[in-house]
Amino acid sequence: MWKYILLGILQGIFEWLPISSEGIVALTSRFLVININPIDVALFLHFGTLFAVLIYFWKDWKDILTLRNLELFRFLLIATLVSLLIGYPIYNGIKDITVVGDSLLILMGFGLLLTAYFHKTKKKIKIDDDKLAVVSGFLQGLAVIPGVSRSGATIFGLSLGKNSPKEILKISYMISVPVILASSFYLFLNNQTIIVEGWFSLIASFLVGFLTLKFLMNIAKKINFFKFALIFALLCFLGAAL
Repeated sequence: MWKYILLGILQGIFEWLPISSEGIVALTSRFLVININPIDVALFLHFGTLFAVLIYFWKDWKDILTLRNLELFRFLLIATLVSLLIGYPIYNGIKDITVVGDSLLILMGFGLLLTAYFHKTKKKIKIDDDKLAVVSGFLQGLAVIPGVSRSGATIFGLSLGKNSPKEILKISYMISVPVILASSFYLFLNNQTIIVEGWFSLIASFLVGFLTLKFLMNIAKKINFFKFALIFALLCFLGAAL
């Protein structure tokens, strides 16, 4: 039991940072959990942090479900479709091995440094919301590769638009929900063992994930975009080094 709880805690901490929670959980579970694919364990634990996103942003989800925020609904729809089209083939190609995408994470770190520079020098990057959704969805799809941070990838993509740090984090975390629901459903159909043995980890990932999410969102309210992008760029480099 303690092995799964430890994995849940790791997921709850690293899910929101540009340090691949999937890569860390997959590599850790490789040594702790026997007879369960480490990639499947990592994807399973996302189901816990999913509830943290649903509860923390419940007002935004209410607006989406009642069609009061059609702009965000459209953005999530486009990003989700692109993510599934990119992520599913990659998952089927790498599910039997643990791949580390350090080079991609380093590229995203440099990308965040570049966007920080653009915002510091008041240079505008002109990209409309639909294209931004496609870019964010594509980068999220790549995050099925352990070592590629989903948060780092989507934060980089969203930073190309005109959103504030708070909005970037909110959208980055919210666009994960439809994809996690789809991947969890697929996983539950194909691996019932992990549900029976690992449900303790879902509680741990939810509780730790909610507290970590609340902490990060409070920080995002207090810093400007330049500092925000710079901090997350450095975290990308740190994640690649781990």
